[in-house]
Amino acid sequence: MAGTRIGKRIKSRRRDVILFLTALLLALLTWFVTNLSKEYPGIISIPVVAECNIDGHSNVSSNVVMVSARCRASGFRLVSASRAEKGNPVKVSFDRSHLYHAGGDVWYICGTAKNSYVDRFFGKETTVEGFITDTLEFTFPAENSKKVPVNLVQSITFSPQYMAVSPVKISPDSVIVYGEVARLEGITEVNTVPLELLQVDKDRHGVVRLNQVRGVRTSVQEVNYSLEVARFVELQTRLNMEMRGAPEGARFSVYPSTAMVYVRCSFPLGSKDPSEHMDLYIDYNDFKNSINGRCVPRSGHLPAGVISYRVEPEVFECFEVEGE
Repeated sequence: MAGTRIGKRIKSRRRDVILFLTALLLALLTWFVTNLSKEYPGIISIPVVAECNIDGHSNVSSNVVMVSARCRASGFRLVSASRAEKGNPVKVSFDRSHLYHAGGDVWYICGTAKNSYVDRFFGKETTVEGFITDTLEFTFPAENSKKVPVNLVQSITFSPQYMAVSPVKISPDSVIVYGEVARLEGITEVNTVPLELLQVDKDRHGVVRLNQVRGVRTSVQEVNYSLEVARFVELQTRLNMEMRGAPEGARFSVYPSTAMVYVRCSFPLGSKDPSEHMDLYIDYNDFKNSINGRCVPRSGHLPAGVISYRVEPEVFECFEVEGE
């Protein structure tokens, strides 16, 4: 019986010890979490690699810059920041207008421009009281490059009586391509992925990606496009054809002597019929430079409201008439 009572006392003491240690551990954990959740002042240093599109240079800096600042942050953040100082660098994309050329392959950012990147340097949960590192200098090594136009690959259809006022505009209309010289020599343009717009009846704009070429990179990965669309009505008128700019005293004959002109005008029409003010002629210089006297008519000016026009026939026969 005595042995049984002693065994029960030992088990009870063990249970008490376990409960005490558990309570102590919970208390320490609560104290630790509570204190680390509070804000403290401290210095945070973060290794940074810069990313920026600079013509003729790599888009990523070859060096790492340590960015230091006096901050206020939670204890957790300060602890994690001290570990990040020895970890992988943070890649930060910089606006080209914020970087100044120091010479050679070096660009720098300084002053208040750095404030735009506080969240990317230290995180949104950190309040920066002041930068310790005043100027950040990054090296962007030069790369082989060439500037080529962007070719918009498009398939566009319009609703009845709607048309484009002008060709689709893209911005930028050219890009810089980077890569090995042998690869660059074979690149004359960069295509977009196909842009397909169907039954268009209003202005359209948006973004279209570039078709990436293997083995090279481009200064941008997408371009903006805009398409101005108008409703039109087609009118027709017949105009007499004549030659202008000929030497004084020279006489010419144009065949046929009249042209049928189909004019597409913005709808609704104004008070005046734009087709009545169309002006077509044959330019003497075109005749002089032609081989067989076949010329395409020119337009003196397009009246307000005219979007486009076509002429039948498209080409006219021109002859110099000998004087009597």
